[in-house]
Amino acid sequence: MAAASAAEPGAEGRDQSDSVATASAAEPGAAGRDQSHLVAITDFQLQSVPLLSRVGADRADQLRTDVEAATAGWADAALLRVDSRSQVLVANGRVLLGAAAALADKPPPEAVFLGRIEGGRHVWAIRGALQAPEDPDVQAEVVNLRSLGPIFDDTSSQLVSSAIALLNWHDGARFSPADGSPTRPGRAGWSRVNPVTGHEEFPRIDPAVICLVHDGGERAVLARQAVWPERMFSLLAGFVEAGESFEVCVAREIREEIGLTVRDVRYLGSQPWPFPRSLMVGFHALADPAEDFSFNDGEIAEANWFTRDEVRVALEAGDWSSSSDSKLLLPGSISIARVIIESWAALD
Repeated sequence: MAAASAAEPGAEGRDQSDSVATASAAEPGAAGRDQSHLVAITDFQLQSVPLLSRVGADRADQLRTDVEAATAGWADAALLRVDSRSQVLVANGRVLLGAAAALADKPPPEAVFLGRIEGGRHVWAIRGALQAPEDPDVQAEVVNLRSLGPIFDDTSSQLVSSAIALLNWHDGARFSPADGSPTRPGRAGWSRVNPVTGHEEFPRIDPAVICLVHDGGERAVLARQAVWPERMFSLLAGFVEAGESFEVCVAREIREEIGLTVRDVRYLGSQPWPFPRSLMVGFHALADPAEDFSFNDGEIAEANWFTRDEVRVALEAGDWSSSSDSKLLLPGSISIARVIIESWAALD
C-alpha cells in the first residue's frame, strides 16, 4: 500500500449496514489485545459522489452488439479524441466533442462506443491527435484528466474516464494472453477477440483499496510517499491481492506500510481511476494512536496523526497544486481521497 492521490451514484442514502466488516480477527495477535480504551467508532458516509463516479450519459450497452444501429448512429455521432498522453480538449467546462462523420463513413475498428448523451446522440472515442474546434471563437484547452477537477460536468467526467480506461486497455491487450495471437476489437470496443480460437477478452479492472484511518474521535492518519515533496500527504491505498477480500486487504496493507492494526473496516464508496485501469474502493477504519508507526518497505516516508481542525485548515488552503505555505497539502478534487477526507472533516 502507498499513500494515494468512489461513491457509486446514489450510495449516500443507501443502508450500508450489511457492508460493515471487522478485519481485526485476521490480524496476528489482535484478538488478545485490550482495546477497551479506544473511542467508539464514528461512522460516516461520503458527502458527495466522487467526480469520476458521476453519471451523465446512458452507456447504452445494448448497442455494442447492434452493428446496424451503431452504423446508423455514426452519421450524427459525436467523437471524443484522446491523445497519446491521455489528454483531451476542454472548453467552457465541458469536454470538446467533434463530428464522427468527419473521421470516416462508419465506425473504424479502433473506435470505442461510450454511449448516448442528451438527445440520444451516440458518442465514440478514438486514440489520436487532438483537433482544434471548427468554431474559431471557442477557446479550447488541452487538459489531462488528473488536473481537471471541478471544471468538468458529469457527462464529460463519465465520457472521459470511460474512454481513457478503454483505450488504455486496448493499448495493452493487442495480443491474446493464451497463445499470443493478435486480437481484434469487438462489441464496439468493449472486448477483443482471438480470431484463431474465438476466445473473447473483456476490459481488465485492477481493484485497489483506499482507506482513511482514524481514532473514532478527532484524529486521522495521513501519509507521505518517499517520492513526494515535503508537506504532500494523502490516504493509504494499495492493490487487492488474489484470494483477498477488500476488508482484509485494508488491514494487511496498513499493517505492512505503517505498522498499525486496524479494526471496524467500513465501506464508503468507489471511483474508477483509469491510470491505467484501476477501481478505487474507499473505506474508513479504526486504529489506536498509542501504537507506534513502522515503515517497513521504504515506500512511505512519514505518517502522522492530524486533528480534524488541522485537516480543515489544509482543505481550505487548497490542494497539492496550491502555493500555500500550509504544513499540510491534500489531494485535489479529482480523487476519491479528497472526498473521503472532506467527509470526515465535516463531522461535528
